[in-house]
Amino acid sequence: MLVGVLALQVVLRACRSAEVSLVISDASGSQRFLVTVRAQPRILLVEDEPAIRTSVVAALEDAGYRVVALADGGTLDSELEEFRPDLAVLDVMLPGADGLALARRLRRAGNLPILFLTARDARGDRLAGFDAGGDDYVVKPFDLDELLARVRALLRRAGALESETIEVGDLLVDERAGAARRAGRPLALTPTEWKLLVHLARNRGRTLSKVQLLAHVWGYDAYDPNVVEVHVSGLRRKLEEHGPRLLHTVRGLGYTVREP
Repeated sequence: MLVGVLALQVVLRACRSAEVSLVISDASGSQRFLVTVRAQPRILLVEDEPAIRTSVVAALEDAGYRVVALADGGTLDSELEEFRPDLAVLDVMLPGADGLALARRLRRAGNLPILFLTARDARGDRLAGFDAGGDDYVVKPFDLDELLARVRALLRRAGALESETIEVGDLLVDERAGAARRAGRPLALTPTEWKLLVHLARNRGRTLSKVQLLAHVWGYDAYDPNVVEVHVSGLRRKLEEHGPRLLHTVRGLGYTVREP
């Protein structure tokens, strides 16, 4: 079994598609199983400001992406070859070669989607970014949810994401429509409850701590863990109006959404 798991990890790292289908046989070879595994989209981040780099990496990983983060473009070529990202997020003002120069190198190497992060908001700066090969532009300071939405849009266009609909049992979360339904009935959620549900649903089966939820849903300047309990309680109450419990408390660890 260990050999099979290692082989599967190698396949996922090597494959650029969003899904991998494998035929697996048991030890005797008498039974064969078709297994479809969804690979995590890979994102390369180049950002020299440690605080921004840390917060963006945390947000991307919490959203289910694999991330390699660099402070400059010194190892860009080797990371492209080894990590094979689906998307590059580049700061414009970097030590050494700036983000525009890195984008030109990326564009010569292929059609990798490029998202710029920058404090420069002038029209000329935006045009320079697009001329260098950028696909989108986010101006600092930025909202992490907006950044994640733009990342999803670029990945979807590139074919690295296939769906914006998440299903957990009889719960349907439609990110494009901004709506959730339980057992076919619409849920009347506040904006915060909606963000909380989307994040938990994207990470279904995984336990998220209060600190992780505070960071992603409320932002890194939030400080009161009790606010998580209040909104989780309200969200759980609305979910349970239409069916058995989906949102669970894992004592001492956090919260998780999973099928009943």
